[in-house]
Amino acid sequence: MRSLAIISTLLLAACAVGPDYQPPEAEVAPQFGQLGPGYDENQPVAAFWQGFGDARLSELVEGALAANHDLKASLARLDQARALARLSRKDLWPTVTAGANYTDSKLSAAEAPGLSEDQRDIEIYTASFDAFWELDLFGRVRRGNEAARASAEAAASDFHALQVSVAAEAARSYFELRGLQEQLRVAQDNADNQAETLRLTEARRDFGRGTDLDVSRARAQFEFTRSRIPALEALVISAAHRLAVLNGEEPGAFLAELEPPEDLPPLPDAVAVGTPEGLLRRRPDISAAERRLHSATARVGVATADLFPRVTVNGLLGSAAVDLGDLFGSDSETWAYGASVGWAFLDLGRVRDRIEASEAGAAESLALYEGTVLRALEETENALVTYSRARREGEHLNDSSEASVEAARLARLRYEGGATDFLQVLDAERSMLDAQDRAAQSHTRVATALVAVYKSVAGGWPERLPEIAQR
Repeated sequence: MRSLAIISTLLLAACAVGPDYQPPEAEVAPQFGQLGPGYDENQPVAAFWQGFGDARLSELVEGALAANHDLKASLARLDQARALARLSRKDLWPTVTAGANYTDSKLSAAEAPGLSEDQRDIEIYTASFDAFWELDLFGRVRRGNEAARASAEAAASDFHALQVSVAAEAARSYFELRGLQEQLRVAQDNADNQAETLRLTEARRDFGRGTDLDVSRARAQFEFTRSRIPALEALVISAAHRLAVLNGEEPGAFLAELEPPEDLPPLPDAVAVGTPEGLLRRRPDISAAERRLHSATARVGVATADLFPRVTVNGLLGSAAVDLGDLFGSDSETWAYGASVGWAFLDLGRVRDRIEASEAGAAESLALYEGTVLRALEETENALVTYSRARREGEHLNDSSEASVEAARLARLRYEGGATDFLQVLDAERSMLDAQDRAAQSHTRVATALVAVYKSVAGGWPERLPEIAQR
């Protein structure tokens, strides 16, 4: 045991060839360029969906984080990467196996002259422990373990990145469903209003104050408005299907509870987005790219170690006997130990090619990391400006919707008073439907744009793994 401790100490002190990894430094602006009104630089919360005060939204998002099948697959990949990292670490220590064997053989008379037939029949019982250990003098095994650990950490970041995406998709699908229900309500209200217009027009014609042309125009507009309803109903059902599948359920699982319309939840006045520097530390896709760069850098060391000899020691301790009862007796002891050296000095061209390939892989990983950083900043800046402009657009469309309602009311009053023709009523009602529908769509765009902001700043990345991760 003492010699094993001495050898272990020497190995730990030995050099590890190849580059020592240094995390890349990315220079970023002190704050986001599109940080306008409605944003602040406080650290963004992880469970962003809870800030909307909508219990059903929270239930759907948290259900997706706990039961989504893509997350389960990602978690399995994470478990696999961690198992491989543990396996790689075990290469730092001796591999010990145990075995037992029984053989019954018979030699020919030519092979054993002078022995009787019974004497030429030989039975052997053996049992042994075998050990094999690569002395990691140049760090090949340590670099391999370093690469495996970094790969496992990258898999963990991939899992967290998928959590962010699943949370954002569930929230976005929920807002789209509620927004479509608002559009559906607008279409149904306008259809009811136009049905009343049609009824009044028919009554005016029957009393000689209107024409068949007015009735036909009113009916055409009424039927056109009604034609929009089935398509909106289909979109509502599709959104409910999407939410169910995100939660690991059959498509129709949530139809009964989601089909009754509800308003979009109110949006917060201010959104915490943090800073660009904090974004680089927070976003799991950036972390995954950085960990893969670490792994690729360590594999350069693995390839470089092949330039040097590979030293292994092996040993055997066992027992061999011709009778089972004599096994492990004093005269049956067997042992062996030795060392071997392997060196590819006659094939260094291939070794250098592998080193060059691993260096190119590290350069690729660095470029991918830098690209990931830039795309993250781009995504965040785009999300910030889209949300701020969507809010401004929504304010104008709400004003337009209110004005169109008043215009339609006045147009009907003027028509009933004989001050204008029926075309102005139809035009005003058509404009009202269009304005209200655009306003409803705008409400959805604002909500989904806010979800995009939260996703870009890595909202939805919990402090711990969800319940599906508890093994």
